[in-house]
Amino acid sequence: MDILLILKIIAALGTAATGLLAFVKPDATYGFIGLTANGVRGVSEIRAIFGGLFIALGVTPLVLGAPAYLMLGIGYLVIAVARAFSIVFDKSYAQSNILSLVIEIVFGAILVIGG
Repeated sequence: MDILLILKIIAALGTAATGLLAFVKPDATYGFIGLTANGVRGVSEIRAIFGGLFIALGVTPLVLGAPAYLMLGIGYLVIAVARAFSIVFDKSYAQSNILSLVIEIVFGAILVIGG
């Protein structure tokens, strides 16, 4: 197994782990995304979107291989563009926001390299 594939697996597992944390413990999301749930509807959204979707996004490449890794990488890069826009436009220079941007760029680059 080459190093690039190992890095892609780590990125996919990191995505799934983030989703699993949000699914199992939605109140923990404040620490890494800055959102809190206001009532049971908010908790449901955190579990569904930040939990279920991220679990699926992380596990699918492990099952389907190259095309799904590429899709996940493109997703991360588009999120990075949107976040960079927000950092500048909204003046959202929080350290956690910059860290998220770096992770998204790194994961996105790793996942798209080699298609």
